[in-house]
Amino acid sequence: RDRSVSRGLGDVYKRQGKYILKRLAIGILTLFILATITFFLMHAIPGSPFGADNKNLTPEQYAAMQAKYNLDKPLFQQYTTYMVNLLHMDFGESISKKGELVLDIILKRAPVTARLGACAFVISVVAGITLGIVGALTKKKWVNGFITFLATLGVSLPSFIVAILLMIFLGVKLKIFPLLGLSTPASYVLPTIALSIGPIAMVTRLTRSSLKDVMNKDYIILARSKGTDDVKVIIKHALRNALLPVITYCGPLLAGLVTGLSLIHI
Repeated sequence: RDRSVSRGLGDVYKRQGKYILKRLAIGILTLFILATITFFLMHAIPGSPFGADNKNLTPEQYAAMQAKYNLDKPLFQQYTTYMVNLLHMDFGESISKKGELVLDIILKRAPVTARLGACAFVISVVAGITLGIVGALTKKKWVNGFITFLATLGVSLPSFIVAILLMIFLGVKLKIFPLLGLSTPASYVLPTIALSIGPIAMVTRLTRSSLKDVMNKDYIILARSKGTDDVKVIIKHALRNALLPVITYCGPLLAGLVTGLSLIHI
């Protein structure tokens, strides 16, 4: 029996290992394809990467700038250099911020990005699950309608529009929260709300629809028929299964919040 159990566990570990390796390979391939598409799309866009500097550059200066960023090389050679540098985490020098390396800029802002993303993630999950539970269990039509309105509004409005509106009303007119920097806890309020509106709406909709479906299952009806307290039924039995779609959504949510900071974070 011990040998069969060990063999069974070994098979499980092998399958898990193969699955992890497969997902890693797919992830690496996806990053490679995205990097390739981004490279060629950027070269297909009309114009020059030097922007307004073109009018002030002499032909010699323009040629020197082209050579500095390897833009005077053939396209395939540029692509090969780009991919090799990418493997070495060498993103080159920033065009917009003269004299600064792109990697240094990323590393400098990564801690702030992580803090802001974590705040928005926690608020999105907690507020979304709470609103979803209330919307699924309430018997008051106006409460359900209000939550539906908020969820629809949150999905419809882009985060940068929400950020602008918050800055105008809460930052400029009412002057409740600061508009620049992240040096104080109050500074996190506006960008966190702007980032959280959309995810809160999605988590609310997922939680509400899933919980409504779970509450009609036979095991929930059986638990209630035994006289189990409603709160215990919801927390111990219903939410355990109802939150599976939310957990699945949390991975892309965290990635989306971090990438969305490019529009919100100053």
